[in-house]
Amino acid sequence: MLNWMRKNSDSLDVVTVSAPLPPTRDYTPLNVPLTPPKIKAAFLSDAGCWRATNQDCGTLCEPENDALLRLRGHLALVADGLGGHQGGATASQLAVETIREHYYATTASDPHAALEAAFHAANRAIHQAARRTMRLLGMGTTCTALALCGRHAYCAHVGDSRLYLLRDGAIYLMSEDHSAVMDLVRRGVLHRNDARQHADRNVLLRALGTRSAVNVACWEKPFPVRAADVFVLCSDGLHDLVTDAEIQEIAQAATPSDACAAFIALAKERGGHDNITAGVVRLAEA
Repeated sequence: MLNWMRKNSDSLDVVTVSAPLPPTRDYTPLNVPLTPPKIKAAFLSDAGCWRATNQDCGTLCEPENDALLRLRGHLALVADGLGGHQGGATASQLAVETIREHYYATTASDPHAALEAAFHAANRAIHQAARRTMRLLGMGTTCTALALCGRHAYCAHVGDSRLYLLRDGAIYLMSEDHSAVMDLVRRGVLHRNDARQHADRNVLLRALGTRSAVNVACWEKPFPVRAADVFVLCSDGLHDLVTDAEIQEIAQAATPSDACAAFIALAKERGGHDNITAGVVRLAEA
């Protein structure tokens, strides 16, 4: 039996599902030079048309230390808080700050282990903060993180914030929504085309901070990146209202900052019923 949770609800619970894999298996050996990729990136967040507060948080992290940059690379994050106005905003901000701090401070031997450990640290921090303060009780957040380290990418995520890859004229969904609707799709009960309009599309099966422990979805292996790859991170306030094809078209045609602005404008034009956050990370052309 699945325990569900709905955003802005006081009833929150979690259940584990299998972690997704990237859409290709052409992995390259790890004994390549770990030269930090040159990137252009932008993040933009908006409260939307109906919400009084913005419970989303998105950012790109780059350490000032060159040695740490070579070791851990860049870190892009999007988090979407839940559990009431104050709780949601606190949870998403705490997730981003904790993951950033632990990812760059951990002694883990590789970025994959460092990223997964950082997510567990964020889960503990949010859960403990909620137990200490009554007005934050039950808060939680989604979170999707992309680490670009050398010639490889690493991803960890919990919830329904998404990561897309644009490559060779195609768009790939690189994360898997931990939602009730996508569970129905995976089990063949619901067609993917019907998921966007489903009444329970914002019911989550997993979030950071709602329990003392959480199953973090991570890619099983590092994912090789290429020059001109474009990654898009976003909260459901965007992907609920803007199709994958539109995300691809906008992100390919515009600079990261212009693409983020266009995403926000289009989502608000279509109702903007939720907070909207988008980040675009473009690797330099060869």
